[in-house]
Amino acid sequence: MSMKLFDEIPTQRPLTPLLDTLESPAGLRHMSLSQQRQVADELRAYLLYSVGCSGGHFGAGLGVVELTVALHRALDTPHDRLLWDVGHQAYPHKILTGRREALSSIRQYGGLAAFPRREESPYDTFGVGHSSTSISAALGMALSARTKGEQRRVCAVIGDGALTAGMAFEALAHAGHVNANLLVVLNDNEMSISENVGGMASYLTRILTSKPYTAMRENGKRVLSHLPGALEFARRTEEHVKGMISPATLFEEMGFNYLGPIDGHDLAALNQALEAVRDLDGPQFLHVRTRKGRGFRPAEADPIGFHAITKLEKTPPTPPEMDATTPPASGLSASSETRSKSTRPKPRKYCNVFGDWLCDMAAADSRLIGITPAMREGSDLIRFSQVYPERYYDVAIAEQHAVTLAAGMACEAMKPVVAIYSTFLQRGYDQLIHDVAVQHLDVTFAIDRAGLVGEDGPTHHGAMDLSYLRCVPGMIVLAPADEAECRAMLSTAYHHDGPAAVRYPRGTGPGSEIPADLEARVPIGKAERRREATAEQGKARIALLAFGSLNTPAAEVAERLDATHLNMRSVKPLDREAILAVARDHDLLVTLEENVVAGGAGSGVIELLAAEGVQVPVLNLGIPDIFVEHGKPAELLRDCGLDADGIEAAIRRRLNINND
Repeated sequence: MSMKLFDEIPTQRPLTPLLDTLESPAGLRHMSLSQQRQVADELRAYLLYSVGCSGGHFGAGLGVVELTVALHRALDTPHDRLLWDVGHQAYPHKILTGRREALSSIRQYGGLAAFPRREESPYDTFGVGHSSTSISAALGMALSARTKGEQRRVCAVIGDGALTAGMAFEALAHAGHVNANLLVVLNDNEMSISENVGGMASYLTRILTSKPYTAMRENGKRVLSHLPGALEFARRTEEHVKGMISPATLFEEMGFNYLGPIDGHDLAALNQALEAVRDLDGPQFLHVRTRKGRGFRPAEADPIGFHAITKLEKTPPTPPEMDATTPPASGLSASSETRSKSTRPKPRKYCNVFGDWLCDMAAADSRLIGITPAMREGSDLIRFSQVYPERYYDVAIAEQHAVTLAAGMACEAMKPVVAIYSTFLQRGYDQLIHDVAVQHLDVTFAIDRAGLVGEDGPTHHGAMDLSYLRCVPGMIVLAPADEAECRAMLSTAYHHDGPAAVRYPRGTGPGSEIPADLEARVPIGKAERRREATAEQGKARIALLAFGSLNTPAAEVAERLDATHLNMRSVKPLDREAILAVARDHDLLVTLEENVVAGGAGSGVIELLAAEGVQVPVLNLGIPDIFVEHGKPAELLRDCGLDADGIEAAIRRRLNINND
């Protein structure tokens, strides 16, 4: 039976009669092979439809439809533990585990989480978001089961991209050392890891995963164990035969029994392999080859472009009384309306501002090196990688390595720029301190996705970087209020002799005009007064000290409350003179930051005032002491009280003034 292929995303809910009968994966264990294939086809169709409605991670889930069906059939989930690395590929898993009708809410405010989450379902055995953690967590579960004497299978599914991280190999080495009963499934989706080994390997795999072979292998061990030297001879013979025609050597040297590669879209082969290895003792490694975006032709052709999609916009039908000659409802002619829209400056994404700046600065300075840990598309390094391939380094999912690589280059008088998301820089924090900051090396950090990033939730919010960077001696930390400042601050940080970071949010800015040259810079440690409060008699004078993205709502609140507005620009060092000046003639200082309050920029303001012996009321507003859930950034900022209405309300409560 051939797989059903799609050229378009369904806009109407597809018919899924067999899938609809599955309220849990247990039903798969009683289905015939043809029924399992039908479930896979229906699952792929439903996944296309639901992600089209909601948006979200796309290609990875399409590539593991058959694997997900086979795993839930072979394992007694949730008693058996099934862990998905990263979680991009877990959408089919969510559909099969009782969340089918809720999938259209994924990544939306109040809806399903973007990744597996323990609180969401007993089938989500480990919460994820960052890559390469699954083997470590699964090993912990396997060893716990062994300690407690529980009969429980544990399986970790990890992609070839996630396997590039050192953490994954540390876990593999440990699993082999302790001889844990653990199954690791490598989902090799042809993006890296191994060459196609051809028909001989497929034939060998069928032999190696057949029940007669595995039975003979186990029985043979028992027989040969009574003959001196025979067992070791048999082991080495098997190892050398497999090593000649499959990529087994590395994993078997780490203590795993390697099987594969097998076709990850062939349910019969998957069922056979999983039945063969699930009950074997010791570490097992099953290598399956899949195709990212499988079953949806556009995604198969462009797996990177279809890694995730936004939800499909429903185009309303044209009313029958309107035709091409009917004037638009706005009262403008079609041509004049088009001209009006075309003259408005389109806001640029901050990542695009960075991408343009990087190429411009590289043209001006041959010492510039661009480094990213697998964030080329997200950080907009595509053009840079094409124009300057000899100065571009994508180190894969290895944040620690990315930072220390930059440190080594800085030692040789190069000018490395590390493009990294705020949430992922957390993984390279030790290297930032010990390898860069301690040696005061000239490394520029372009920190994207700072603040509340939205639908990917707490594992991806960049909520803590101001806190964890501000405490590092010698670190310069800048936060732009708009796109123009972002470009200027990147130049400022780049020319600073030492470690410097520019942290900017996801998405577009307020739409400021971006200078084309590289000469614009901002003075480090100097704020900008954007508005001055009037000296109205008997009225509390308020000063808003806004950092980065919160300058936009601060401007609105300053007008509402007749407050002074400072764009602080520099988180470290702070503008001492500006802070002391507003402290002298204002009744309340309000700090605003899209970062946790604890240890953030506002904490720095209080520390400065305390060190100077200045007493003035200070209200720190920022992300509260919680892990913020997923939703659109505007919804999350509202819930955190960081939109204009929330900021105004907090100030009024503090001053006990009415909304008049």
